[in-house]
Order: sequence, then structure tokens, then C-alpha cells
Amino acid sequence: MKLLRLGEPGRERPVLLAPDGRHLDLTGVVGDLDRAFWLDGGPDRVRAAFDTGALPEIPAGEVAGARLGSAVARPGKVVCIGLNYRDHAEETGAPIPPRPVVFMKDPYTVVGPNDDILIPRGSVKTDWEVELAVVIGKRARYLETDAEALEAVGGFAISNDVSEREFQLERSGQWDLGKSCETFNPLGPYLVTADEVTDCQKLGLRLSVNGERRQDGDTANMIFSVAEVIRYLSQHMVLEPGDVVNTGTPAGVALGIAGNPYLRSGDVVELEIDGLGSQRSKLVPA
Repeated sequence: MKLLRLGEPGRERPVLLAPDGRHLDLTGVVGDLDRAFWLDGGPDRVRAAFDTGALPEIPAGEVAGARLGSAVARPGKVVCIGLNYRDHAEETGAPIPPRPVVFMKDPYTVVGPNDDILIPRGSVKTDWEVELAVVIGKRARYLETDAEALEAVGGFAISNDVSEREFQLERSGQWDLGKSCETFNPLGPYLVTADEVTDCQKLGLRLSVNGERRQDGDTANMIFSVAEVIRYLSQHMVLEPGDVVNTGTPAGVALGIAGNPYLRSGDVVELEIDGLGSQRSKLVPA
């Protein structure tokens, strides 16, 4: 299933994108695409309502003028993996990590896929990162196998792990300052349930700035696979339904490009991942 959220911030409603392109209102079937959605059997209830034809269609004109909310509502936490593509580690001059590099991102960074990205005050090194986001669908704690890890995956989405490199690398020994600025995680457009993704390690992911391709990678080139990442994280923290895991970015970030063409006000960033849709954000001053 492809699920999305339509409406202004704080007033979004959950929607199912049907295979024939119709947008079907999930109001009354599920509350939102949040932790409760997974705990209360949301995916099964949506499928049952669709199969019986119980979901009302949202008029096309209403959809066309509506804002897209983030693919996940109010994630409990956003866990990120750094340097998870060999080419990205090489472009930044970092050694290939022997185990996943883990950091946290403030959940309040999560915004809609087409919302503006705010350049922090004083920023001179705001950067982009297209990433495959994993949405946790069931509690993950001390998982033993990769198979168990994949069973904990509820779905996938496109994530832009926006970063301020000076804040990240020069102001603190931790990365969080450069990762947790306001609006620094556009997420969506869709929450695509795991059953819709045949192989999450065979997805192309791309990013352009002002129409110029900057990143063009494939999840096959991850150092640590999605399954390895989830299993590893479960040894150190409990992953709860509705949590988001950003799994790393391929080469092509401004930090690794000659001249470091960091983002400026007015720039437009476009991202896409095979089967997960696309997003488009404009950079504006905070």
C-alpha cells in the first residue's frame, strides 16, 4: 500500500493511494500514520476497508490543492546511520566504518516532503542527503537474525537528512547539532508498506539541486544492509512502531564536491527513490 497524509500541519488526514490513482479517505478507519497505526492493526484495517469498497474517494481537485504531510506522524525517534555507502565515506575522507555509525535526529525535524527547508541563522554549510527511510512496524528488541529484522520493518519512505556541516563537524564532538535544525528531515511523499517493496537492497535513489543531478546511487551499495542496521540497532535500543531509521546516503553531497556548493536561499532540492515517489523542497531563510 501507498499511504500519505493530506492537510495543513497538525490537521493532516490519512489517505490511501489506490492502484488506479484514486485518493481514498482513511478518516474513521485509522487515526493517523503514527505509532498507534501499527499497534492497532492499521494496515490490516485499511486493506479490509479497501477490499469492501468502504473508502470514500477524495475529489481530484481537492487533492491537487492539498499540502502533503510527512509520511509518518510524530515519530517517537529518528535514528540515523552515517557513512553507510562506501563512495560517500570515500568522498568525505572517512575510513570505512567497521560497524554502523549511529546518531540521533530530533523527531521535530520531520516535515512534509514538499515543505520549505529553513536555512539556520548563521549557517554557511547547509547540505543535502537523499536516504532510504525505514519505518518500524513492530517492536524490535535484541533481534537475533536479519530475517527477524526485516519482519520488524513496516514500510519505507524517502528522507532528506539535511545537515549543517559546520554545526555538525566543527561545533561539537557529536553530530546532533548539525542534524537537528528545524525542518531538517523532509519525509515522504508516501509511506510504502514493506510488502510493496520486493527488495529494499535494489532501489535507485537520486537527488538534484536546481535541476542538476548531484546524487545517483543504489541501496545495493550500502555497507550495512537494512536488515543489518535494524538488527544492530536492536542490540542497543528498543525500536518502537512508528520510529524512523534513516539508512545513509550515497556520494554526491556538497561536503564531498569540489568547491563545496552548499545550499543557499532560493535553491530547490528534488529527491526520488524507485517505487517510493519524489519530493521537492525550496530553501528559505529561518
